[in-house]
Amino acid sequence: MNAAAVSAALAERAEEVCRRYLPYGRRRGRYWVAGDLDGGRGRSLFVRLAPPGTPGKFTDSATAEHGDLLDIIRHRINAPTLRAALAEARAFLARPAAPAAGSGDAYDATEAARRLWRRCRAIDGTHAEAYLHARGLARCRFPALRYHPALLYRDGGGVRRLPALVAAVTAHDGDVITGVHRTWLDPRRPAKANLSSPRKALGRIYGHAVRFGRPADGASLLVGEGIETVLSLVTASPEITAAAALSAGSLGAFAPPAGTARLVIARDNDDEGERAALRLARRCARAGVAATVIIPAGDDFNSDLVALGAPALRARLAPIFRRPVCAGHRW
Repeated sequence: MNAAAVSAALAERAEEVCRRYLPYGRRRGRYWVAGDLDGGRGRSLFVRLAPPGTPGKFTDSATAEHGDLLDIIRHRINAPTLRAALAEARAFLARPAAPAAGSGDAYDATEAARRLWRRCRAIDGTHAEAYLHARGLARCRFPALRYHPALLYRDGGGVRRLPALVAAVTAHDGDVITGVHRTWLDPRRPAKANLSSPRKALGRIYGHAVRFGRPADGASLLVGEGIETVLSLVTASPEITAAAALSAGSLGAFAPPAGTARLVIARDNDDEGERAALRLARRCARAGVAATVIIPAGDDFNSDLVALGAPALRARLAPIFRRPVCAGHRW
């Protein structure tokens, strides 16, 4: 199936695609309505589900972006190439069609994520820990991280089982698992597997996070995008409490836990990271939470950790966490 054929097949299952990749939207007449391409709540993104007009086409009235369901999938999984997006779409199409909404038998992605989590074990001494150590992450033994030795992976090439790092995603209270984030690993060396999409989420992820410690009332909390990025800062400054939102879109929608005095936003060094950090900083200002945005010298803070070393990164972080809480600013 080429791109046109895949797009046509997705259009035949348009509502199911939207429920999977834009889970916080809802059906309104002939349209699926959501907040944006990141899957947030709102009413600016419209996906046509049925004629008249072409099913599967979307328009975002806030940004003037438009496209089809394959474009939505590519954005939601952050696919680096069209080939990667096609692999994800083909894997979706290979699954049986979901039962109609209200049938009582619909697939529950959150419960599936919790079942997977229960089948995993602590990362101590596993291939997942070796992978994190290879990224320079000396501090990584957290309850939110587990290991699966042979996790199922589906793509256009079929089905296989590979070792995986599995992270628990929780809501603002940090207690209830809403989803998991999976990173499939090369079984022979401590690196990501050579797959079109070695990272995938399952369950409710948007606006939630993988949490490394629980902040005390009145304390600062650091939040960034990727797990490796956030663990780089935790490795440099083990005393900090942190959370990984897993994507720029989810970072922008992150909700600081009650009692957080200041949020330190560790953005990636790209346009998407800048927009997400600005969006979150504005939300913090409206909520009365002080916000500080920190920017890496390289692409992200894992690149900084590898290039500069933990002591240098710690020296850069020290003034931020010593500084009294005040109005938000950039570092």
